[in-house]
Formats: sequence, structure tokens, C-alpha cells
Amino acid sequence: MTVLDHFPRRTAEWQPRLHRRHEIVTTGGMEGVLRVGAALTTCGYQVHEFVADVQDGVPYASVTCTVALAASETALFADRLREVPTVIAVDQR
Repeated sequence: MTVLDHFPRRTAEWQPRLHRRHEIVTTGGMEGVLRVGAALTTCGYQVHEFVADVQDGVPYASVTCTVALAASETALFADRLREVPTVIAVDQR
């Protein structure tokens, strides 16, 4: 039996998606954290872990998340999150 695929896979271009941990610093308290969550959802990233640290009286909040990304997607991930108005920094851990 022969199976024809309309979208042939090119093994030279295939890259595994690894769980990559990022720390995102944001302003705006809980609203800023929710904007980060909305951006992750809108961009379609597969998030495996999402932890927020929001404290009263502190101007910055921290989001630590683990996202499945290929090596070539890491820079684009950071660039997309930096477009969120409340995001100050995106660092891979």
C-alpha cells in the first residue's frame, strides 16, 4: 500500500520541540500577567507550566513558563512576547 502525503515532511528541516523554560518580567500586576497568558494563548504556544509571582506594592510581576519550542522558534517567541505592552523582559532559563 502506498500512502501519498499532500504535505511531504522534509527531515532536514524538522526540529524537535523541547520544553524551554522562560522568565517574563511584566508591569501592571495581575493584569500584566493575564496579558502574558493571553499572548501565549493567542500565538498558539503549547504551555506546559505557568507560574505567576505577583506581590502587592511591587511594581513588577514575574511569570515563569515552560513552552514547547524548536531551537529556531526561541527568538521569535521572545520577540512576540516583547510586543505585549506590559512586558519588560523575556529570559530563557
